[in-house]
Amino acid sequence: RSPRSSDCDLAVAVGGEGTFLFVARNAGDTPIVGINLGEVGFLNAVPPEAAAEAVVSEVEAFDRGEMDVREAPRLAARTGDWTSVPAANEIVIQGDRRGPGAGIDYEVRVDGSRYGGGHADGVLVATPTGSTAYNLSERGPLVHPTVSGLVVNEMAADEGMPPLVVDADATVTVAVEGVDELVVASDGRNVTTLPAPAEVTVERSTPPMRIAGPPSDFFEALGKLS
Repeated sequence: RSPRSSDCDLAVAVGGEGTFLFVARNAGDTPIVGINLGEVGFLNAVPPEAAAEAVVSEVEAFDRGEMDVREAPRLAARTGDWTSVPAANEIVIQGDRRGPGAGIDYEVRVDGSRYGGGHADGVLVATPTGSTAYNLSERGPLVHPTVSGLVVNEMAADEGMPPLVVDADATVTVAVEGVDELVVASDGRNVTTLPAPAEVTVERSTPPMRIAGPPSDFFEALGKLS
């Protein structure tokens, strides 16, 4: 039986951003080196021609106790006895359908204080890593990876508030009514349907995602999105 990534000292992700996130979901707090076979490279900064050198360098640094590891937050949603799979990009809370005649009635609270509410397709809470993903397509702000914050973004709200950046340790609560079921998605892949009305809490979870190897150039990667 092959070992789990979380039982290893170093994981290597070879592919695009989605591959890196797939590895991260199974890596626990194991550092990950990303070899970029995709187009952008926010997380996986090593080009294929430098892959062998980068991996050997990280192994040698580990042996010396000098591995340079950067941490990126993960999020988890919970309601009742249920807790989501941790997300590196975002947690999305929505109805089972989007668009005209669909959506949810909702209220968003941050650390207990009301921020917004009404009717919308859903609510998205993103890490800085995820600010360039689904959040960006929903007209949310770009957040530099060194910023300690989370994005709260109401999705196609009838009369919503602008996207909000809150402290990384904030507790975001989304109360959902007006539907029989709600859907919670973690990084767009782990999707769970839950009974409604309900109150879903989104908070930073542990362990954080740990990234090894040379850092990516955030602004160079942004340029590849245009």
